[in-house]
Amino acid sequence: MRTEIIERAMPWIAVVLLFVVWEIACTVFAVPEFILPKPSQVARVLVTSAGPIWFHARETLITTLIGFGVSIGVGVLLGVAVGSSRLAYRSFYPMLVGFNSVPKVAIVPVLVVWFGIGFLPAVITAFLMSFFPIAVNVATGLATVEPELEDVLRSLGAKKRDFILKVGLPRAMPYFFASLKVAVTLAFVGSVISESIASEKGIGTMMVQASADFRIPLVFAGLLVTAAMGIGMYAIFAAIERRMTGWATRRMDLEGMD
Repeated sequence: MRTEIIERAMPWIAVVLLFVVWEIACTVFAVPEFILPKPSQVARVLVTSAGPIWFHARETLITTLIGFGVSIGVGVLLGVAVGSSRLAYRSFYPMLVGFNSVPKVAIVPVLVVWFGIGFLPAVITAFLMSFFPIAVNVATGLATVEPELEDVLRSLGAKKRDFILKVGLPRAMPYFFASLKVAVTLAFVGSVISESIASEKGIGTMMVQASADFRIPLVFAGLLVTAAMGIGMYAIFAAIERRMTGWATRRMDLEGMD
């Protein structure tokens, strides 16, 4: 019981220690505010500028969730299409890897030409950043199903669709939920990148404007708010993962109790 309490408290302790060391270092070395503000200065800005920060954070959150939602649908469909066929897996998997290797920041100007400045390029960038982990993990989960299972189902008269629905997708669920935790954080990265380049609202826009005015504490406040939203979404999907795929991690939990 005591070990479990310590494990739950360690992330919070680590964060507090980070901020304490940060505050002491800035004070001891007299670091100027426009180079690296103290956590206390950032906290002050979070309070005094709570209204504008919340306005921009809400825009980023909405943009991210829309792009992430689209990436789930497209990623699952693409993952099933690629992972359910050995030929498709060998043909299209390298294309997915190649597409993911393209820096998304280089795509944003093209999206601006196509769709203009604002909401839509940010949503598309969030989608482009986050769909790859979902598609790859679903495809990997399907492609790594034991061939013996498929042979047994075929011998019982099952069709390819039955195998995917009753064996492949359940087998891919741990991969899928694990990918969601990574994808949602990447979606935030995509939204902020697009907002920093071509938008009038959002955390990215706020940080660019603040840095132009040398309001560095506000920039760090934006970074902390984005990190907090990312951690919150990660925690939500981690909880969903434990609930939906507890059977896949039960063995690990039992080994940790020994």
